[in-house]
Amino acid sequence: MLTIYSVPVAVYAAKLRILLRHKGIPFEQLTPPGGYGSDAYRAIVPSGNIPAMIHNGFMLSDSEAIAEYLEEAFPDMPMLPETTQDRAKAREFSRSHDTRLEPAVRALYPQVAYNTRNSAAVTTGGMAISKQLASLALLLSQSTLDPSKLWMSDCGFAVTFAWIKAFESSLNLTIHWPDSVCDYDSRLQKFDAVAAELEAYLPAMRSYLEKAKPPTFQ
Repeated sequence: MLTIYSVPVAVYAAKLRILLRHKGIPFEQLTPPGGYGSDAYRAIVPSGNIPAMIHNGFMLSDSEAIAEYLEEAFPDMPMLPETTQDRAKAREFSRSHDTRLEPAVRALYPQVAYNTRNSAAVTTGGMAISKQLASLALLLSQSTLDPSKLWMSDCGFAVTFAWIKAFESSLNLTIHWPDSVCDYDSRLQKFDAVAAELEAYLPAMRSYLEKAKPPTFQ
């Protein structure tokens, strides 16, 4: 049995679960013993990162490293293209999520709490996300990957898109969505593995965003 360590709203764990479901790999999920960052967890995963994986006694952390490992260990449902250049472009696309779009979204987490929200930071964050979505549209226009398939490079985007849409409403965030990115988001949601992850993930996201609501007085 393959085990992954995660916490409810971990975006990169969601990315990994989409890949696992699409490949049909059975897995169990555990929360870090002692909590995220605890000494007990670091005794198992020295980096303290989430997600982490244990497979037949082999421990690995970092979602991208785990995804690459699973692609080689479970090759029956390939999620990287065949040619060297196409695989390189797929990895470039994946890294655009992990190093550009998702960090821009993550920068808004400190602004979720209503009582400590900085409206200028929210505005700046919206501009940064819109810039990354425009860059993503350019990458999509150049992609040669078959859009009828779910690729490893796709797995991070669906949940990150869900966070952006949630922030639009909860933080009154202004985002410019290129048409091609909207189409890409809609296409991803049609894959069973993505739909299953969103169904499981969104309740935790909504719970996290409860603190975005203004206080009520009676």
